[in-house]
Amino acid sequence: MAHPLIPQIIDLASPLAESLGLQVVGAVLHTNQHPPILRVDIYNPERDTSLEDCEQMSRMLETALDAVNILADAYVLEVSSPGISRQLSTDREFVSFKGFPIIVTTSEPYAGHQEWIGQLIRRDETAVHINQKGRAIALPRELVTKVQLDERRS
Repeated sequence: MAHPLIPQIIDLASPLAESLGLQVVGAVLHTNQHPPILRVDIYNPERDTSLEDCEQMSRMLETALDAVNILADAYVLEVSSPGISRQLSTDREFVSFKGFPIIVTTSEPYAGHQEWIGQLIRRDETAVHINQKGRAIALPRELVTKVQLDERRS
């Protein structure tokens, strides 16, 4: 379960990221660390997310977090790229990674397969839609157990 401050942090970070041409794709607050670690994942839709993207976002976000005092105690801020083996879960991630190569795993075989590889088209209320060699396939959401970026094909 996400920490209750995460929506506030994402609301603060998203416009900052947009001003740099970036998108916030997730955030996690690890309160079991001392000091706690706030990790914010960003994505550059124009090119590979660079170290410079992360540094710029880190400086802007640290200033903004300190100004609004969301995190009252000491914390460590990590801004990074989500990584290529990232599992997709939020609506925002499914929009951000449209067209990326993915692997979809189902709880039971669907049309003879339990693992599907293709490009992400979209996710809606009923299905995860992929493009597999030019063929659109709709995998029923109730069968989908995992969707992750395909590190072998990026």
